[in-house]
Amino acid sequence: MPHSTILITGCSSGIGKHAALALKERGYRVFATARKQPDVDALSTQGLESILLDVNDTASMHEALNTLLQKTNGQLDALFNNAGYLQAGAFEDLSRNMDRAQFETNVFGPVELTRLVLPIMRKQGHGRIIQNSSILGVITMPYYSAYNASKFALEGYSNTLRQELRGTNIHVSILNPGPIESKLREKAYQHFHHTLKERHSHIHDQAYQRIEENYFHPNERDKKVTNTPDAVIKKLIHALESPHPKAHYFVGGAALSLSIARRILPDFALDWLLNKIAKS
Repeated sequence: MPHSTILITGCSSGIGKHAALALKERGYRVFATARKQPDVDALSTQGLESILLDVNDTASMHEALNTLLQKTNGQLDALFNNAGYLQAGAFEDLSRNMDRAQFETNVFGPVELTRLVLPIMRKQGHGRIIQNSSILGVITMPYYSAYNASKFALEGYSNTLRQELRGTNIHVSILNPGPIESKLREKAYQHFHHTLKERHSHIHDQAYQRIEENYFHPNERDKKVTNTPDAVIKKLIHALESPHPKAHYFVGGAALSLSIARRILPDFALDWLLNKIAKS
């Protein structure tokens, strides 16, 4: 599928930026988007066609897509829904507004953008839609309830869409990365501190301290199971170019191991394992 046109969201850093540069090098015409103009300008200086797009803003998505279609004569071969963030905190310490914000960015934004590109792909008779989910869209970890739920919801929408598109030449794939080197943790840290300020009690303080030490400041052991964005790009390319793309791509040994554990372990055993991991 090289020389095809792809729209990527969330390209200001991390997986999105690496994907945009790697696919451009591979011969794709990449439209790299970000929600802030300075990030759009920075992407442009690296030779990318960059557009302002905020997945929380319907008008922004329409405008970005119209700009792209004008430049490509109505063609869009692939969409990589990558934009998202992580809200950490105990279930009882999160507010409705925190949950809503998490779902707006991680679920409703990519779902709406997918709906906008589907008529284009149907008209041209082909397309690839790749959703950047997480291993936390398959298993849950304590203290990430909003993020877990948002990724499970994205999986539900995407699996259903894949079933509805069966027999067409439009393919839907889901990437499920484990820990990846990116600014996700840095941005999540800001949201985490907001949770701490808004929490209702100090019941979970010890758990929050572990999250601070283990997730936001990983040690050498944690770093060993963290993959670079290149691991995601490898799976992304297969999802884009294989004549028979997979429904799910698990990225990294940790993600693959946990996906297997989810299939073979009873719930009580899986809960024990995941709590042990969370406390380690």
